[in-house]
Amino acid sequence: MSTASNASMTITGQSTVLFHVDIKLSDGSAAESTRVHNKPARMRMGDGSVSAAFEAQLLGRKAGEQLTFTLPPEDAYGMPNPDNIYYLDRNKFSAESPAEVGAIIGFGMPDGSELPGLIREVAGQSVTVDFNHPLAGQTLTFQLEILEVQ
Repeated sequence: MSTASNASMTITGQSTVLFHVDIKLSDGSAAESTRVHNKPARMRMGDGSVSAAFEAQLLGRKAGEQLTFTLPPEDAYGMPNPDNIYYLDRNKFSAESPAEVGAIIGFGMPDGSELPGLIREVAGQSVTVDFNHPLAGQTLTFQLEILEVQ
């Protein structure tokens, strides 16, 4: 009795999948790619790291397959949450991290992690910082190359 190799394993709801992904915006411009630093993504099916709609595209696929699919915002990175927009006092910013529209600044969190925030507006002493994922609210096209299935 021989065992199946990784190349013939089909993705199921319990699989771990290693894949390269290129994400494009609706205008065709590149948003993100794991190929840039040659660091493929690894995910366990059902762990909640991606949407059910994303996982549904992977079910039944095998290593070596390539696929392209488009997801609406609610199945990709979600819709922007107004609760993730904060208004900070301009004096909270420094010369190293000035409050400039379009800048992405890492803000230290109580647990020691860093959360990136996009500066949307500067009005007087008030700075509007958006902590939503930069791809929230976007319809995205995903191009995947499945490298390994476990």
